[in-house]
Amino acid sequence: MIDDLVRAVEATLFAAEAPMTPEEISRHLNGAAVKDALAELAAHYQGRGVELVERGGRWHFQTAADLAHLLRREKEDLRRLTRAATEVLAIVAYHEPVSRAEIEAIRGVQTAKGTLDVLMEAGWVRVAGRREVPGRPTIYGTTPEFLAHFGLESRRDLPGIDELRAAGLLDPVDDAYASLTAEGPADSAANGARPEKDGESA
Repeated sequence: MIDDLVRAVEATLFAAEAPMTPEEISRHLNGAAVKDALAELAAHYQGRGVELVERGGRWHFQTAADLAHLLRREKEDLRRLTRAATEVLAIVAYHEPVSRAEIEAIRGVQTAKGTLDVLMEAGWVRVAGRREVPGRPTIYGTTPEFLAHFGLESRRDLPGIDELRAAGLLDPVDDAYASLTAEGPADSAANGARPEKDGESA
């Protein structure tokens, strides 16, 4: 039998507008310990049409992955990521925290300010602080919303280059680029980044 606390956690998450941490749920329920209730709910919903999942330390209900196609909206997304934005998002995800200069050193091109703005507006990239070096450049990282959107529990679940290659997602140019990014961000942009070509900026 499901007890009142489990029901209260279930109702809280069902009504939530965004994924919630256990601490947020607990505060909403007058400080109640919710860890066991979350585990019980996750087990209860496992294998059902709607599942309770944890992404980046935040909990939310989502449609079961094998049923998502039944609810997919036909309306096209009004904003699609450009190639430049996709590259920048990948660099941030694999190298965070990373500065704009480091992003440009890896890509080999200057990054338009609007590219990072688009990713932050989408809620996938955030300002993670400043690098403790001369000039104290801003550094960027991903968000819990990024993990939730791509169905990742943590950054450890990001696919490796071998997995991307095996899936046929890397053409020769992308393959070379991915190999470069796997080596880690360059120490600086001292080598000089070429300007982005038309159509590469966000």
